[in-house]
Amino acid sequence: MSRVPVRPYLVTKDEGGVFRVTVRTTRFNSQGYPLVSTEVLDDGFRTQTLARAFVRETYKAEASDIATK
Repeated sequence: MSRVPVRPYLVTKDEGGVFRVTVRTTRFNSQGYPLVSTEVLDDGFRTQTLARAFVRETYKAEASDIATK
């Protein structure tokens, strides 16, 4: 069990070559176990740079808050 917090935003490339943003929320249960909820946004982006810029502008995220895969 990893207690390292996950980055709240994930940018991935789907099968169609479109970049998608996933918003992840981490909370902890009464025993300290991390529970991560994810939500994939409907917006698609042509490039990873556009997706990262969207996250920075919309959610006021820092570069260290965005993970890529």
